[in-house]
Amino acid sequence: MSDRTVSPPGETAHLPAEAPAPLTWPDSARATAFAAWLERLRAPQGLDIRSVRLASADASFRRYFRIDSTAGSRIIMDAPPDKEDCAPFAHVAQLMTAAGLKVPEVLAWDQSQGFLLLSDLGDRSLMQVLQPDQPQHALPYFVQAVDALVTWQLASKPGVLPVCGEALLLRELELFPQWYLGQYRGVTVDDTMRRTLDESFRVIVRENLAWPSVYVHCDFMPRNLMLPPPTVAGGAPDPRMGVLDFQDAVYGPVTYDIASLMRDAFLSWEEDFVLEVTIRYWEKARAAGLPVGHDFGAFYRAVEWMGLQRHLRVAGIFARLTLRDGKPQYLADTPRFIGYIRSVAARYRELKPLLRLVDKVEGIQDAGAYVFGRV
Repeated sequence: MSDRTVSPPGETAHLPAEAPAPLTWPDSARATAFAAWLERLRAPQGLDIRSVRLASADASFRRYFRIDSTAGSRIIMDAPPDKEDCAPFAHVAQLMTAAGLKVPEVLAWDQSQGFLLLSDLGDRSLMQVLQPDQPQHALPYFVQAVDALVTWQLASKPGVLPVCGEALLLRELELFPQWYLGQYRGVTVDDTMRRTLDESFRVIVRENLAWPSVYVHCDFMPRNLMLPPPTVAGGAPDPRMGVLDFQDAVYGPVTYDIASLMRDAFLSWEEDFVLEVTIRYWEKARAAGLPVGHDFGAFYRAVEWMGLQRHLRVAGIFARLTLRDGKPQYLADTPRFIGYIRSVAARYRELKPLLRLVDKVEGIQDAGAYVFGRV
C-alpha cells in the first residue's frame, strides 16, 4: 500500500474544451514522448488531441488528464515508470471487471512510458454530494457502496493479490511515530514511549489479523466512488457505482474496506449512522456467505480496531506528504484522524496507554471528553 490517491479524476469538473489549461512536464523528453504516444492513438481511438486538460493529481507521482474522443471523454494516466508501476492497476482492473464492478477500462497502455488511456467514469464522486448533517440523504448512496463492496469481496481468492500480513501492518504503523510524532510534532520517542507504541501496535495487529482475509480495495471511500451518470454511451442506463484508485488492493482482513468507508479521511459521521451502514453491510455480507461472523458486536469491534490501524498509518502519511513532498493540504484533516484514534483508544482497556500518549502529544487534558464523529 502506498500514498493513495485522494483526488481521483472524477473530483475535477470538465474544463472548457476550447481553452484547456496548458500541461506542464518535469522534462522535455517526457513531454515529447507523451505527444508522440497521443499522435499514435489519435486515429484508432478518435482522440481530439487539442482537448487534453488536467483532471487531477494525487498523493503519489501519478497525474490524470481528460481528453475528448469521438466516443466521449477519456482519462489519461501519466505514471512515470521509474516512480510508479501501472501493472497492479491493470491487474486489479481486470479482477474488478470480472467480479462485476464498474471500473475504468484500459483502452491503451504504453508500459515502457507509463501512459494509459482509460474510459471515463464521469465527474461526480460520492464525496461531492454528501453532507455530514444529512445522513438519510446519504444512506441510499452508501447502500450502493455496500453492494459494490460485497460484490468485490465475493470474488476473493487467495494467491492472487499481495497479502496484507503482520509485516505490512507493522510497517505502516511505524509511519505514525516516524513522521507524525517525530517529524511533524517534533517529539523525541524515548524508551517509555517506544514500549507503549510497540505494545499497542502488537495488540492492534493481532486484532486485525484475527479476521479472515478477502480482497481489499484499501481506499474504499467516497472520493474514490463515482456516481453513475443518467445515461452511458448509447443511452443505456448503468446504475452501478464506479470504483477508482484500486491499484494498492491486497488480500487482507474483511474489516478493512468497511472501516475505510465509514471512517473517512475527509468527513465524519455521527456514530448512529456509522452503525446503521455497518449493520447493513454485515447483514448483506453474512447472507452472501462472507466471513463476517455471527455476532455483530464482535464484528463492529474488529472494524474499530482496523480503522485504528488505518488512521495511525494515514496520520503518518499525511505528515510525510507535508514535510517531504510539499503537500500541506492533507494535514488539514489531522484533527479528524486524532479524533478517530482517541475514540477507539478510549473504548478499550488495552489501548489506554496509547490514548494517554496521544493526549500528551496533542496537549489534551480530559481524555473522557471526546464524542464519536465530532472533531
